[in-house]
Amino acid sequence: MKTSADTKHTPEELISQINNLMEEAEALLVGPAAEKIGDKVSDLQHRLRNAQERLGEIYSNARDKVVDGAKATDKTIRSHPYESLAVALGVGVLLGALLRRNNG
Repeated sequence: MKTSADTKHTPEELISQINNLMEEAEALLVGPAAEKIGDKVSDLQHRLRNAQERLGEIYSNARDKVVDGAKATDKTIRSHPYESLAVALGVGVLLGALLRRNNG
């Protein structure tokens, strides 16, 4: 039985697995079954390609947003180091108090 730790993958691994599934599906659709179902196969191939392109775009957009957020955070911390230190200290004190209260 798989645990949740067994199913964790990086986005690159997920895209790679989806690409492999796409290739396998296309290989199955091009075989003898393709002759019998004709237009449905090409429609399915088209839909699979579109889904793959959309997934790539979504992944790219998400990655860009994360990078932009990290850059903005870095810029803010560098321009306000003492305020950032005070905020980090405050968050640490709050978390410590909450953890101590739950364990105490």
